[in-house]
Amino acid sequence: MTFTPLITAGIETVLNRVLYRDCGLKAARQRLAGKVLTLRLNEFSHPLVLVFSEQQLDVLGDWRGSSDCTVITQLKTLPKLRDRQQLTRLIRSGELEVEGDLQVVQQFSALMDLAELDPAEYLAPWTGDIAAQGISQGVQRALRFIKSEVQRRQDYLGQAITEEWRVAPGALELAWFSEEIDAMERSLDALSTRLAQLEAK
Repeated sequence: MTFTPLITAGIETVLNRVLYRDCGLKAARQRLAGKVLTLRLNEFSHPLVLVFSEQQLDVLGDWRGSSDCTVITQLKTLPKLRDRQQLTRLIRSGELEVEGDLQVVQQFSALMDLAELDPAEYLAPWTGDIAAQGISQGVQRALRFIKSEVQRRQDYLGQAITEEWRVAPGALELAWFSEEIDAMERSLDALSTRLAQLEAK
């Protein structure tokens, strides 16, 4: 699968709104000005190239020039780049492979971390402020509910497993039980032999 011009244009629009509208991010953006970051995602046959300038970010699906840094990863790992604290862990675990200047991906991660992602702000031009706020709050409530439900089920499963573990017999108990059965079998054999002898008389 390749990145079509429509996909790259959509990604470019979103990233420019998130990263280039806030004046508070100017210093973080300037560190990336003139840099090229290539994202090679395992799910796509062509890379996604981010070309940073002071005024905007260009997102390209086809790039002939050199790249300052190339990141090889999976699509599901991309959201984790927002947390710059996780970057080292992602590299060590192999979820993220970095070729070239590591500082470029660190600076991009820092910029994403600093950016405030308020869905209502991006929905407002299409739906109006009130509707956008309502949709945003509804989505956030739904996500909180899903998260708490997942946590509750994980806790329940953990408790159930722990209780089962407590109820389950230990290795010594099993050995003792096995010996008791063997002893009972020997007693029954001895009793059968005695009964057979008595019957023979």
